[in-house]
Amino acid sequence: MVSFISRVDEKTLKRERQRARDLRSGQWWKNQLGKGICYYCEGHFHPSELSMDHKTPVIRGGRSTKNNLVPCCKECNNEKKYMLLCEWIAQREEEGRPLACARQELY
Repeated sequence: MVSFISRVDEKTLKRERQRARDLRSGQWWKNQLGKGICYYCEGHFHPSELSMDHKTPVIRGGRSTKNNLVPCCKECNNEKKYMLLCEWIAQREEEGRPLACARQELY
């Protein structure tokens, strides 16, 4: 796993986590889940099997905005952890396991 030093204070973390909860309860997020597709692997899942993930994690400076939040399967979420999307894409490519989303991401 990639090591890093968080530069985000507790107040910011709390605020961004609340924003994510607010978005999770809205229609936009329900529409995202309704597609049933993991953003990263493009696998098809029941909406209850998808979770919300920050492409750029809050602890790494990401925000809880619609551009940074994506539905993903538990396997992808657990593997990505606190990595930036570009770090995870590079790691997976190094391992010969490219991510489906890498075709559409500019990183």
